[in-house]
Amino acid sequence: MTRVAAIDCGTNSTRLLIHDGAGPLERRTTITRLGVGVDASAELRPEAVGRTLVALREYRGLMDRLDVERVRITATSAVRDASNRESFLGQAGAIIGAAPEVLTGDEEATLAFVGATIDLDAADGPFAVVDIGGGSTEFAVGSDRVAGAISLDIGCVRLTERYLKSDPPRPEELLACLSVTEAYLDDVARELPQVAEARQLVGLAGTVTTAAAVEIGLVEYDRDAIHHFRLSKGAAEDVYRTLATESRADRIHNPGLAEARADVIVAGMCILVRTMRYFGFDDCLVSESDVLDALVASLL
Repeated sequence: MTRVAAIDCGTNSTRLLIHDGAGPLERRTTITRLGVGVDASAELRPEAVGRTLVALREYRGLMDRLDVERVRITATSAVRDASNRESFLGQAGAIIGAAPEVLTGDEEATLAFVGATIDLDAADGPFAVVDIGGGSTEFAVGSDRVAGAISLDIGCVRLTERYLKSDPPRPEELLACLSVTEAYLDDVARELPQVAEARQLVGLAGTVTTAAAVEIGLVEYDRDAIHHFRLSKGAAEDVYRTLATESRADRIHNPGLAEARADVIVAGMCILVRTMRYFGFDDCLVSESDVLDALVASLL
């Protein structure tokens, strides 16, 4: 069987999926925080690039051991916004052996939709897919195909760096995150009104899967327990209140929360709960299938 791989260099994490057509052979997520400081400086920091290149070298070694024949590597919000991205893209391409694709916001939203709905029944749609990333959040809507998409310049890293300066965050800092998110959701409602008519909200990426893991109380990561878990609005609100009122030192003790994500999870939860409130969704279907699954499908 042909073995293929997909790599996504995100603002918060660098991820890998290796697939042989019959099923996934390997999934890896490394918190590399490539986009740290990009919102303020519009530049990738050398130490952030270094962390990401280390992860890519590890992934290249794993791909070699598993005899991967084809690969797609993408980069998203942080690289889109960075004025010095060419140096990183050149080094990443040399390591992986393929030129990284810098996705536009709409391309990212479309791939997120394809990945998130790849194992859903289109008859259960239309679906509103929300992908809460580190630097941006994408919305896409449709049933068997994307009917519309939009990318927003809000994400868990970007909002944390802008507004959450205290530990734990002060009420006015949380209000700022929620208010800014609402302003961007006004854009979604105006430009993508189909979201309000969707039958099911589907959420993906680290914020959403972490919210599910904390609600379940997972001591160890279990993809099968998280994938297609229905996170109720009430449960999302409870997780948000718990994490937002704890210091980072206390927050890291919540089962299901990776320590490397503890400093940005509150901002991500602001986006999730505000989205559910704004559009009136009673629950969120959590998806572990995402952009990587769509990229792999394109190679197969």
